[in-house]
Amino acid sequence: MLERSGIITRMNKLSTAERCQIISAFVEGNSINSTCRMTGRSKHTVLNLLEDLGEARQKFHDEKVRGLAAKKVQCDELWAFCYSKQKNIPAHKIGRFGYGDVWTWTAIDADSKLMISWLVGLRDINYAIQFMTDVADRLLNRVQLTTDGLKSYLYAVDCAFGEDIDFAQLVKVYGADRSTPTRYSPPKLTAIKTHARIGSPAPRDISTSYVERSNLTVRMMSRRFTRLTNGFSKKVENMKHAVAITFTFYNWCRVHQTLRVTPAMEAGLTDHVWEIEELVALLN
Repeated sequence: MLERSGIITRMNKLSTAERCQIISAFVEGNSINSTCRMTGRSKHTVLNLLEDLGEARQKFHDEKVRGLAAKKVQCDELWAFCYSKQKNIPAHKIGRFGYGDVWTWTAIDADSKLMISWLVGLRDINYAIQFMTDVADRLLNRVQLTTDGLKSYLYAVDCAFGEDIDFAQLVKVYGADRSTPTRYSPPKLTAIKTHARIGSPAPRDISTSYVERSNLTVRMMSRRFTRLTNGFSKKVENMKHAVAITFTFYNWCRVHQTLRVTPAMEAGLTDHVWEIEELVALLN
């Protein structure tokens, strides 16, 4: 048995099949409470498993996803919130990370669809530098990078890559927001502008389509990113573990419909589709 924060956990009593059942429910978009109901396990047990596996998968990703021969990389930031929405944060918690808006920075290989890197944090320059430095550390060669128009990327990309990159930003211009209380779609897109920032990015490859499509995949796979539900993370640590589990499953276990293999296979990191049992075995 393991002791964590004065509480005795009994993770060793879960069989591999039971662990796989919990993780399968989780990566198919079920909330913690619904996963507990489906598997008959307590919330404490499920959260402990997600924490242990989240840490193991993050370590696994950091070790294995290196030396990538990617050619085109796309980056974006995925919004969610922890504890409560920004407008509802109690006064004594305002300004503390993990309360209100939380952003997940993502970088995807446009060819293999591999999620190269992710970072849960704030949408500011410090996290931008940390994120882009991690992306650069995982790449083997010069790439073409496309991001949205966030200004933080300008300094962060320069810090991480210097002149050894072809970097462009794609800015989408929207019309006036005429949303009603019952409308949740974004305003009408009126224009798309591209800006070459560093090097010589090929105009035909300046795109964020794949990383934006991956946002939908993530929202389908993880209840914590689903809009208009109460499945949001109550603690940012739990969100970090959930993100690590979701993206590792996406890279190694989920067969991409277009590729007909997993992103990890397409990127040459493995020769087969991983079963959930293999990811659960990372706990051993």
